[in-house]
Amino acid sequence: MSPLLQGIVTVILGVGGCVGYFFLSNLVLDRVIFPARGGDMGRNINRANVVRPWLFLLPALAALGLYLVYPVVGSFWRSLYNRAGNEFIGFDNYQIMFADQGFQTALLNNFLWILIVPAGATFFGLLIAQLTDRLSWGNVAKSLIFMPMAISFVGASLIWKFVYANNPDIGLLNAMRLFLGAEQPLDVLQLRFWNNFFLMVILIWIQTGFAMVILSAALRGIPEETVEAAIIDGANPLQVFFRIKVPQIKSTIMVVWTTITILVLKVFDIVYTMTGGNFGTDILPSYMMSYMFRDDGRATAVAFVIMIIVLPVMVWNIRQARAEMR
Repeated sequence: MSPLLQGIVTVILGVGGCVGYFFLSNLVLDRVIFPARGGDMGRNINRANVVRPWLFLLPALAALGLYLVYPVVGSFWRSLYNRAGNEFIGFDNYQIMFADQGFQTALLNNFLWILIVPAGATFFGLLIAQLTDRLSWGNVAKSLIFMPMAISFVGASLIWKFVYANNPDIGLLNAMRLFLGAEQPLDVLQLRFWNNFFLMVILIWIQTGFAMVILSAALRGIPEETVEAAIIDGANPLQVFFRIKVPQIKSTIMVVWTTITILVLKVFDIVYTMTGGNFGTDILPSYMMSYMFRDDGRATAVAFVIMIIVLPVMVWNIRQARAEMR
């Protein structure tokens, strides 16, 4: 079957299946389970109205259970088995993993990424959003800054690999060092601990455009009356920005922050492309991939740890969204 025909058939079956499900389920509910006739007609109608929303939710709940809950439970159960998957070993994988120096390094690096990348991308995005709104050519500047968002993580990593190259004829960083008087080139990707920060720069460079667009829209939504009142009261530009504008877009800043934080916990491409996790740059996803094809139990244990770390951020984000809707 051609891809076009396959897509048309999928749409027809999907839409037709949804319509048929909702029609038949409501028909069975109203005529078979709770028929609207006889002496219990009023009570049956009320019962049917209570059940009816769950008929609409059932397909979504089933999909979530199949594609979210089942993999999570299955991954946790698989992490309790040995490498071959034929012997139950309990929490041995977790004990070995937490005692492993490589895992400890990856966990520390992950926390560094969580602390620095969201803060850096949000700060620069907010700063650029404020500055470009005052420029006549601000839209052009925003387009250029947003452009890295259109590049894949692998593509961005290859660009920065040339920037960090230890050959001064290729690497921009080493060319600048030699121009400033350095005696020999330096491979910054092999500087243990510090090389992590050079990798973080890549993700900050990519995500600054995202933060800038969201925060620029939030800044433009601030009522002009509050800004004008602050200026009349004698506030300088810095006071207007930090005491008037920033508090009013605090919720948007936190949404951007948490969104980038969740992305950071899933980053694998940058580390794998730049260093392959060598020289002390492993993070949890790259550490997990190193065991994926040789110890499935250990790999699923790492995946479950990543999920546990992401969970509080997700819960906090959902609570914030609900609080704003009230």
